[in-house]
Order: sequence, then C-alpha cells, then structure tokens
Amino acid sequence: MITDLEKTRVLVEKALNRVRPALQADGGDAEIVEISPEGVVTLKLVGACGGCAMSTMTLKQGIERVIRMEVPEIVSVQATPYSE
Repeated sequence: MITDLEKTRVLVEKALNRVRPALQADGGDAEIVEISPEGVVTLKLVGACGGCAMSTMTLKQGIERVIRMEVPEIVSVQATPYSE
C-alpha cells in the first residue's frame, strides 16, 4: 500500500523520463493518469504510441519494467483505452 502518492508520482515521472526519449523518437509519449494506493500506475499513451500495434509490448516490457525497477512499490502499469 502506497502512503505517499505525491512522492511516488515524482519517482514514477522520473522513471518515465528514462524511457521517454525512445517513445518520442517514434512520435509518441506517455502521460500519468493515476497512481492507485495499491501500486497500479495508469498511463495514457499518446501520439504514435496510442494506436501502435506494439503498444502493449512497449508498455509491459519497456515502460513497466523500468518503472518497477525504479519504484519497487509499483506492482503494475496499465494503459487507458486508446481514444483519439
């Protein structure tokens, strides 16, 4: 259970900044929508990442892996349904 969501948000944003250059190089990005007290991060994939067929792999094997390495209290990363 995460008790300091604001501190966790800062740490998640810092971890997300590590993968952003790769996302942006392909014309996409990710924005934090929510972090639950249970440790689930919800992201909005934007730009090219939003509609990309590889977005699930990018989310789980790229973004989630880095965030969970940097912020151990995070248990999962999920994306909002794509709508643009």
